[in-house]
Amino acid sequence: MSAAPEPSFPAATILGYPRIGPRRELKRALESYWEGATTAEELRATGRRLREASWRRLAALGLEGPPSNTFSLYDQVLDTAVLLGAVPERYRRAGGPEEVYFAMARGADGLAPLRMTKWFDTNYHYIVPEIGPDTAFVADPAKPVGEFREALALGLRTRPVLIGPITFLLLAEAAPDAPAGFAPFDRLADVLGAYEDVLRALAAEGAEWVQLDEPALVADRTPEELAATAAAYDRLGTLPGRPALFVASYFGDLGPALPVLARTPVEAIGVDLVRGGVSGLAALAGKTAVAGVVSGRDVWRTDPERALPLLAAVRKHAARVAVSTSCSLLHVPYDLDAETGLDPALRERLAFADQKVAEVVELARRLAGYDGPPYQAPPAPVETAAPPAGAGRSPYPVRAAAQAAHLRLPPLPTTTIGSFPQTEELRAARAAVAAGTLPVEEYDERVRAEIERVIRLQERLGLDVLVHGEPERNDMVQYFAEHLDGFAVTRHGWVQSYGSRCTRPPILYGDVRRPAPITVRWARYAASLTDRPVKGMLTGPVTIVAWSFVRDDLPLRDVVFQVADAIREEVRDLEAAGVPIIQVDEPALREMMPLRREGRDAYLAWAVAAYRRATSGAGDRTQIHTHLCYSDADQILDAIDGLDADVTSIESARSHGRILGEPALRDFPRGIGPGVYDIHSPRVPDEAEVEKALRAALEVVPPDRLWVNPDCGLKTRTYPQVEASLANIVAAARRLRAALRPAGG
Repeated sequence: MSAAPEPSFPAATILGYPRIGPRRELKRALESYWEGATTAEELRATGRRLREASWRRLAALGLEGPPSNTFSLYDQVLDTAVLLGAVPERYRRAGGPEEVYFAMARGADGLAPLRMTKWFDTNYHYIVPEIGPDTAFVADPAKPVGEFREALALGLRTRPVLIGPITFLLLAEAAPDAPAGFAPFDRLADVLGAYEDVLRALAAEGAEWVQLDEPALVADRTPEELAATAAAYDRLGTLPGRPALFVASYFGDLGPALPVLARTPVEAIGVDLVRGGVSGLAALAGKTAVAGVVSGRDVWRTDPERALPLLAAVRKHAARVAVSTSCSLLHVPYDLDAETGLDPALRERLAFADQKVAEVVELARRLAGYDGPPYQAPPAPVETAAPPAGAGRSPYPVRAAAQAAHLRLPPLPTTTIGSFPQTEELRAARAAVAAGTLPVEEYDERVRAEIERVIRLQERLGLDVLVHGEPERNDMVQYFAEHLDGFAVTRHGWVQSYGSRCTRPPILYGDVRRPAPITVRWARYAASLTDRPVKGMLTGPVTIVAWSFVRDDLPLRDVVFQVADAIREEVRDLEAAGVPIIQVDEPALREMMPLRREGRDAYLAWAVAAYRRATSGAGDRTQIHTHLCYSDADQILDAIDGLDADVTSIESARSHGRILGEPALRDFPRGIGPGVYDIHSPRVPDEAEVEKALRAALEVVPPDRLWVNPDCGLKTRTYPQVEASLANIVAAARRLRAALRPAGG
């Protein structure tokens, strides 16, 4: 137990705040540092300025005791690995602290980066820690201690935030040399020693509270994992002289983990009351309940008539109640006030991060005097009957024969996923069109020139199936949102996806319709430049919805089917225009899956049905591709099979070919392309590296069904990186293709 009486917890709090900067200042600082234009100290200085600005802003909004150590130069899980000393030995030779850190995140010469995947069911990506039996956990609390001191210098006492030990180890993966059967969670007792050292260091600095984030506890956990959770927090809770502990959960209901945590000595427990329910709250007796009633995952205003009764229900059980966001505000844009171009009627319904902070503060004020009606759960949106799936396509063998005769592709056909590098000139031209300083006709000419450049480059490199490079697209979801009814887009609503990568999620507020063709013009133009097949590129209905802020007055399934109907119309128009291959990407298929097993089968059933509806209008000769990346696709191979795409490309290089170890992949009946080039790293894979990856794939996938492609689109890379990498990919594929050819053939 802590030696001192429990300190007071703020009446209003948040679990985290955006960190990229209101104008993406961190993005620019990171990319400048990576390019060698600025120093590590200049990068650190940008971080200090952003942290100070955030703390001052939160104080101005009325928030006391804001969180600290939520800022990151790349990813908070990677930060935790460094905090605990869990740095694989091979990266330690990369150089100084920044070089080691970014080598793990992005790779370096001769070093592939650590694997990256999705943070639970969000579009945020985290770096997967690598833990082995011999990983030496040695705490280095410099970052949380340093940020706590920075805030103290501003007159602010913050609450340092750490990824909790249970979540950290459950998200980690075994080191490559770990023995069979080893799991990172086996090292829990060892890692707790490092956590104790961090808590001691923060207590010595005067930290009264420390927040330990445990979102893994809202997923299904085994009895053994729950017992280990109890033992872990009993141990941390009895550390002499420690700060008070606040265990935060989010993205769902704690379920059986709530009474487990409540029986430990931790002083405060956070519950997500936006995605979770109110059952089991009696377990909070004697604890501070940090009640997440303001959503950190969407941009809709909080209804106080729902939130206040909910808070009052929590107050009946807990010793104290603090009003909070349901999760970190990392997942929403900074400030609605920057969006002057939105329709006023829509603006009235919206709240971004700063507005949500104000909601938390106001709800805490109103709760103090609230004596209104008891909480009643709102009625769930009424699900309509699932729409018919549309005309089914012919069986795959029939389609495969028609496509082979039509396309006449060689074995191991080479292609890319879709996008090519977005140059500064293209971005500037797009901004100039939006500002009204560049005529649309001139912009179109620049897009045509870029498409021709991309086509000629692919022809010269020898790729078999080409793409137009998507120079006209700002983002694979936003571009479609701009052309569909029912969506609104922002000018400054940036949200971090990973590292320096940001997106502007559209706001899906109404019924979705496609008023006109979206992609046909540029696909037709690209095809006119070459005799080789060119893919039409579309984003799938699940992904468009997953990467948007979605209306909450309809069941999610119904919204997805509306988008599927719009995409089906686009597929038909592309086919009518003579486009022989159409790729409909669904990288969010795994991401959207419920965190608990209950509900997963129902979700996958309607998600697969929506995809098949979107592609159902294609004829047998039209080859349908799909693509999935950075979302643990190995966990849903049956659902991917159910999509019935003719060719599926899957991230594989970044995860070191993990997908190839899945037995189900050997029986996958259609074309598949396990990626051989990790495009999220600046590394250029050499020909031998690509050939090794292809040979590994050929042990699992027959050569007549194996495609050769990168992990993902090339938008974030430079042309020199892309040209060198694709040249090596084509050379490796041709070498293996020749080896497969019968002698004298």
